Amino acid sequence: MKNSPEKKEKKKRLILNSAIRVFARKGFYNARIKEIARQAKVADGTIYLYFKNKDDILISIFEDRIGKLNEKMLEISSMNIPCREKIFKIIELQLGNVRGHRDLAEVITINLRQSNRFLKEFAAPLFNRYLDIMAGIIEDGQKRGEFSQKYPARIIATSLFGAIDGLLLTWVLGPRSHSRLMRAGSYLASVILKGLEQKCDKEEEN
Repeated sequence: MKNSPEKKEKKKRLILNSAIRVFARKGFYNARIKEIARQAKVADGTIYLYFKNKDDILISIFEDRIGKLNEKMLEISSMNIPCREKIFKIIELQLGNVRGHRDLAEVITINLRQSNRFLKEFAAPLFNRYLDIMAGIIEDGQKRGEFSQKYPARIIATSLFGAIDGLLLTWVLGPRSHSRLMRAGSYLASVILKGLEQKCDKEEEN
């Protein structure tokens, strides 16, 4: 009797979660399929029923997480609130997602960069979707008069992503106080939004 779609999805999720733990512990290069299988308590061959290789597993982890993040960001972007509040919410969302998921944060911030296939084939389109949503919020804020139009929205979105990624990397490598991470995110949002304010342009003109 064949496994139902629900059982297959559950097994796939088990493998992905096991891979996250193994990648975080061993690093992407040093991790082996057999170690992921052992962590998931399945046969080595079972892994290959769902994934072609390690890169495929790593890419699936990223696609799953960035897909969910982008969905949440779209929900935030459609809210009837000021754009500055939307940016605050997105920063809180990204940093809040790692609470209780240190292994996942390590995989996203460190291990993804170790996969040449990911960087060459998958990073750009998935990353661009994220930037499209963020830049759209900033452009909307510029049209509403909330933000200065002096700076290109895409550049701001890219810079914001880099800053958030830097905070996550620092948290993964250093003292892992999540409250400190969230506080740093609040500071980051304040700095970015201060620079985007219309009145900053007026002060420069004076």
